[in-house]
Amino acid sequence: MLHLPTPAAPRSEPMPKVRATVRLQLHRDFTFHHAADLVDYFASLGISHLYTSPITTAVPGSRHGYDVIDPTHVNPELGGEDGLAHLVAALRQRGMGLIVDIVPNHMGIDCEHNPWWVDVLTWGARSRHAHCFDIDWHSPTPGLAGKVLLPILSGHYAALLEAGELLPRFDWDTGHFYLCYGERRLPLSPESHARLLRDGLGEAEGLALADLFDALGGHDTPEALTAAAALAWRKLRDYAATGSGRADILATLVAHDPRSPEAIDRLHEILEQQHYRLTSWTTASDAINWRRFFAVDTLAALRIEDPAVFEAVHALIFRLYAAGLIDGVRVDHIDGLTDPAGYCAALRARLTTLAERRPAHAPVGAPWLVVEKILAPDEAMRDWPVDGTTGYDFMNQVGRLLHDPAGAQPLEAGWAALSGLGDAGDFDVMRLAARRKMLVECFPSELAAAAQALADVACSRRATRDYPPRALTRALTELVVHFPVYRIYARDDALDGEDRRQLDAAVRAAQATLRPIDRPVLQRIADWLGREPARDSALLHTARRRFQQLTSPVAAKAIEDTAFYRHGRLLSSNEVGGDPARFADDRDTFHALAAQRAERYPNAQLATATHDHKRGEDLRARLAVLSEHHRDTLAELAVWCDANAALKREVDGLPTPDRPAELMLYQTLIGAWPPGLRADDAPGLAAFAERIVRWQEKAEREAKQRTDWLTPHPDYEAASRAFVEALLRPDSEFVRRLVAFVERIAAAGALNALTQTTLRLTVPGVPDLYQGTEFWDFSLVDPDNRRPVDWHSREAALALFERQGTLAPLVASWQDGRIKQALIARLLNARRLHPELFTLGQYLPLAASGPLERHLLAFSRLYQGDTLVVIVPLHMAALLDGAAAPTLDPAHWADTEVTLPGDGPWEDVLNGRRFDATDRIALSAVLDPLPVAVLRRHRA
Repeated sequence: MLHLPTPAAPRSEPMPKVRATVRLQLHRDFTFHHAADLVDYFASLGISHLYTSPITTAVPGSRHGYDVIDPTHVNPELGGEDGLAHLVAALRQRGMGLIVDIVPNHMGIDCEHNPWWVDVLTWGARSRHAHCFDIDWHSPTPGLAGKVLLPILSGHYAALLEAGELLPRFDWDTGHFYLCYGERRLPLSPESHARLLRDGLGEAEGLALADLFDALGGHDTPEALTAAAALAWRKLRDYAATGSGRADILATLVAHDPRSPEAIDRLHEILEQQHYRLTSWTTASDAINWRRFFAVDTLAALRIEDPAVFEAVHALIFRLYAAGLIDGVRVDHIDGLTDPAGYCAALRARLTTLAERRPAHAPVGAPWLVVEKILAPDEAMRDWPVDGTTGYDFMNQVGRLLHDPAGAQPLEAGWAALSGLGDAGDFDVMRLAARRKMLVECFPSELAAAAQALADVACSRRATRDYPPRALTRALTELVVHFPVYRIYARDDALDGEDRRQLDAAVRAAQATLRPIDRPVLQRIADWLGREPARDSALLHTARRRFQQLTSPVAAKAIEDTAFYRHGRLLSSNEVGGDPARFADDRDTFHALAAQRAERYPNAQLATATHDHKRGEDLRARLAVLSEHHRDTLAELAVWCDANAALKREVDGLPTPDRPAELMLYQTLIGAWPPGLRADDAPGLAAFAERIVRWQEKAEREAKQRTDWLTPHPDYEAASRAFVEALLRPDSEFVRRLVAFVERIAAAGALNALTQTTLRLTVPGVPDLYQGTEFWDFSLVDPDNRRPVDWHSREAALALFERQGTLAPLVASWQDGRIKQALIARLLNARRLHPELFTLGQYLPLAASGPLERHLLAFSRLYQGDTLVVIVPLHMAALLDGAAAPTLDPAHWADTEVTLPGDGPWEDVLNGRRFDATDRIALSAVLDPLPVAVLRRHRA
């Protein structure tokens, strides 16, 4: 561990100049130069910083950048460092900055492209990069001691070897023998070079080269080893360039070409000499001996807690920050690290030190540092030296606010009945089942390693030496299955109050499922995992590390990537960081969370759409309306299920898709239906159907019920696709009913979306805009939410709005999304004019009165004489049932008023009007023509 102190989150440092960010997904088809072309647009919109996906070198062709293969260079596919400098120059001309995503947890291990991983495969534990990866070089699994499991084969090793799919080859340019498997190129160890040469070369010069490779074992330091190996490979390359050498190399390859039993045996012996063990992909979960990112076999976890690894992985980022090219970082998957608190402290300290070296033209102030931390609804953010999270917590807070709590029980009962699942459809039941499934099927190796670490602790102590490893495994399994959060953060000392609370909750739940004889074992495990100090025990540190790095991926795979695709009460609840069991929050809860953020993390990022969201922000806002129209929604779903039964095929004797998947499909169609799409628009329906089909395939594989990613069921998936295509036939009865239902709720959904947008831009925190979502966002999970953005239409719409200068006309044409963009522009520019008010302003709830009081949320922000008042509507579906636009006739507000924090005059930030109200203001005045209101008063 880094063993650095964990100071409180900084409060006295200069405030970062980050007012609002826009997230851009960079790849070879959307580079730094493309981003630079949009800087003027984002500046006009009111953005202060671009916020990009990772910019370090990733696997060629990567569309996301998280499969980093070289953290020390800017990705050449994005334009390299010159392209980055071009983008930064464009940003600086508009007074803007750049935030970049970093990936400290893992690297992409494309065998040919990642130089660190290739070095490990070449040299094993002697590699100069062996310490970078979290590899167990002493695995008890037979055949894995001193080796890395490489589960990349499409079939069993022996069968592929005998079929000739594993072939030795020689690189004539470098002098390296290597193994060819399909398009993969795997290094062969220097030791095996000696064996290859002796098996195939009879000339004295060839045998001398074999001796040269044999002698590499005598070098002690990585530097000496690398230099000696380079010499040996150079001599082999030079020898291969001669006539006799070429003949000998070809003879060597023939001697190991698996077309005869003798050659197969020789090649097998060569492969057994490698520092990796080739196996079928099916062995990964059971035998893997290195930590992965979740259960992804192509992403290897890093030991970032090692100071040398920390410096190597961040060398480029530190250099770019010191040079004034970047202004802050977003840290991906903080919970994957051994010691997140220590990591954040080290990162903050290094960036703060480097700030002194930044050039004069670079923005001043503390570097902005946010972390991708998934918080449970009742989990508090730890007091780390960061500016906050990346906003998934806010995304779910505002989502729960939009849900009508009255819809929770009816929708739950309807889901149980219509799906046929009964009590088994309860989310908590599904959560536990998914956690158990993922732990047993995807992470058995990680579970075994954690259990073994606990067994080592038990065996080292007199009081616990009789605890059998299998009892420890049983207790540990139940603890992980019932863990309520991603992880805890035990270090040298015992747990803090928040982590102790979460651990105790897990112990209580797990204890109820264990036999009495195993319960004392569970309690002792809890003591080791954090109830007692570590007392400098290396065994205890290992056990804690393995446990803490196990619960996080289990939670992510079980909940977000499994249970969320099985539970369909209301899909707007099933979002990253969300908990469908907590259906809705009242206004007081939302106010309390906002005030807490203002106090602890005023510069936290606020997101409602991300590159990882399950459903677009406006899709979720529309689905939230179903919580109000719950009775009609259930009735409509029942009609659709009956009417469409004849469209299903039977697969394995069962109708396809099954009923839970069918119900979630209908919700998806309701939520994602594009504004303005007509029932008779054949091309539009075909394009929409293709998007839905791709979503359906992913959703059903993630659910892991009748098909999955590892063993797809082609017949089931084909039948599901056929069902979608049959549903979405132009002008069919179903499509007409679907369109009618969507039109009935669309205005209320758009109003929810405008409320959500207004809150994101006005509550404490730094609002983030995901690429393209300044227009309506009805996207689905990736890759749907990463489709190319029509930037030209957005630039043209903003230019037109700047010329016209008024939002009112956009209400009538709300379906094109320009009203949302204009609202964003107006509020972001208000933030630009009054940054302290929005960022540092105190948050105070405001009271409302009158007949529609329960349909309002209002608050104020106060900072040194400046006051902001924000008023947004809630749960307006009944009043907007079938409405043509997302706004209410002023007469409907009747005598509803909001109490103001002082007298006027008040400036209407959105419409440019002036109100002289004193202590109260009528909603009929301020919520016309727009459905939301933002007022400002300045007192000198």
